[in-house]
Amino acid sequence: MLHRKMLAQGHDQADWVDHAIVKERARIQHALSFLFPICEALKEAGDVIVIKSLDHWPDLGNDLDLFSNAPPSDVVAVMSKRFQAHPDERSWGDAWRTNGILLFPVCLNWSRYTYRVWARRRASRYHEFSGLTSRHVQLDGQPFPVPAPEDRLIISTLQRMYRHFYLRLCDVVDTARLVDSGSVDYPYLKNLAQSAGLWDGLATYLVTVSGYVKTYRGEYLPLPSLVTDAAHFGNELVYFKRKFLRIPIFPQAARFYASEWKGCCSTEICVALYA
Repeated sequence: MLHRKMLAQGHDQADWVDHAIVKERARIQHALSFLFPICEALKEAGDVIVIKSLDHWPDLGNDLDLFSNAPPSDVVAVMSKRFQAHPDERSWGDAWRTNGILLFPVCLNWSRYTYRVWARRRASRYHEFSGLTSRHVQLDGQPFPVPAPEDRLIISTLQRMYRHFYLRLCDVVDTARLVDSGSVDYPYLKNLAQSAGLWDGLATYLVTVSGYVKTYRGEYLPLPSLVTDAAHFGNELVYFKRKFLRIPIFPQAARFYASEWKGCCSTEICVALYA
C-alpha cells in the first residue's frame, strides 16, 4: 500500500521501496523452501509444529521457530544429518531451546518449555500435541502445522508479558486479527491459562492490545467480560522506550511472573519441570 501511494505521488524513493519489497519477498521464499523439508525431516524424530513465525504471514520474522516433542539429541541428529546444521550458543534465558544454524536461522523449542506451561493439560476435544494443539495452514500449496488460536495467545503472552516485557506493532496487529476472527474459545483459554498460572497476564495482554486498537480504529476488540474483568491494567501503563512499547516490570510484570512460578510449583508441574 505504501509503495502504491508513493508511485501515485511520484515520490523519489518509490524505486528504493520497490527494491526492498522484492528483496524481502525473495528472503521469505528462501526461508519457506527450508521450512517444509525441515518439518518433514523432524517428523522422523517426533511431532513438530511451527510457532510464531507464520503468525504475521505474508511477513516473516528473522528466524524460523519450531517446536518438537522429540528428545533434543534426536532432533540435533536429524538436523545435522539432513541439513548440516549445528547447535548455536544459548543465552541463560534460552535454557529450554536450542538454535540450529542453517542458511536461515532456525530455533527449535524443546518439550520442557511446553511442559512448563501445559503440564496439567489432559485429553480434551482438541487433538493433543504433547501440550500444544495444532492445525494446518496452506502456504504456497504446502501444509504447515501451526498452533491452535488459544495456544497462539498463550505463546504470545509468554513472550511479551513474561520474557521480553515489550510489545511490537506486529503483536498488536496479529492479536487483533486473531481476536476479530472469532476463532478463540475463551472459556477453554481461561482454563488452559489458569492451569499454568498465566491467566492474569494473558487477560492483561489482551486488554492492553485492545486499548491500542481503540486508539487507531475507534473501538475496542470484542473481548468477553471474563477477559476484561481479569486484566490488571491496559495500555495506559505501557510506555514507549527504545523503539518498543514497554510493559512495566515492577511491580506489574513481576507479580505475573511470581504467580506463574507459583502455579508451576504444584507437584505435577514440578515433576514435569525437573524430570
